[in-house]
Amino acid sequence: MPKFSVIIPVYNRPQEVDELLHSLSEVNYTDFEVIIIEDGSHLQSEDICNGYKKNLDIHYHYQKNSGPGPARNEGAKHATGDILIFFDSDCLIPENYFTVVEKSFVDSDCYGGPDRAHESFNNIQKAINYSMTSILTTGGIRGGNKKMDKFYPRSFNLGIKKQVFMELKGFKKLRFGEDLDFSMRLIEKGHTSILIEDAWVFHKRRNNFKSFFKQVYNSGIARINLNFRHPGTIKMVHWIPAIFTIAYPVWIIISLLVPNTGWLLLIPPIAFLTHALFTIKEVIPSFLATITSFTQIFGYGSGFLSAFIKRNLLKQGEFNAFEENFYQ
Repeated sequence: MPKFSVIIPVYNRPQEVDELLHSLSEVNYTDFEVIIIEDGSHLQSEDICNGYKKNLDIHYHYQKNSGPGPARNEGAKHATGDILIFFDSDCLIPENYFTVVEKSFVDSDCYGGPDRAHESFNNIQKAINYSMTSILTTGGIRGGNKKMDKFYPRSFNLGIKKQVFMELKGFKKLRFGEDLDFSMRLIEKGHTSILIEDAWVFHKRRNNFKSFFKQVYNSGIARINLNFRHPGTIKMVHWIPAIFTIAYPVWIIISLLVPNTGWLLLIPPIAFLTHALFTIKEVIPSFLATITSFTQIFGYGSGFLSAFIKRNLLKQGEFNAFEENFYQ
């Protein structure tokens, strides 16, 4: 059996670490180690990690705050496995995850898996999960069966041969989009990656609309920044939220001036609600999903447009937003 090294960067999330480690302690696979990299947290997880040493081969390391990319690189330095697996701290791992990966990850250098909502997640988390995975809001580029761009593994659920990871020199020191940059460099170097649809994780995501908006706004900025690092990687699917961000308010104005056109404004929310009801199968999260879908599209679209103007038109350098209060 292969030896997996599970690497988890964490910043001020001891409760999440506890829940993640609990899920790992219940998987039906034993040949793996867990490496926790505490990235300069003041709310630390060391005591929690020590509590799982009887059930897991777990190693805890503290470092000065450097960001998620360097934290993952630090974890790789301590890894003894042939395959590195990266999870975010807000994930829960199903019991058959490693057996699925062992069976499916054979001929490729890297894999990614999708994410979904656990039944215990609150209504906002379920709604955000919908908007972050729905074909209507993402074009399927985060791991759906049908997609409008090539699949790039994301760091919340990513596995890679250690030798290949070291060849790529790990993740760059980017605050946002570091996983996409990594996957793009992987493909540019001629390595192969696959989507393992059954290697999914439960992913909690944000817990309120404000923090979710900050996240997707920075994702829009990151997409422009990444295009400067990897020219030609922006596709039409990435422009759709920006176009919608401009077009929808314009149509609101038009509907006030032109009779019998306002009903067209109802098409997007009705589409989101209907699809969410069929997908989530719960009423309250589905109505909230309509809000989170608009939040995601307008957040991503406005971040994308802001970065396009600053970087392409004003010729400014790389930047992020909300750096001082991103976690507030």
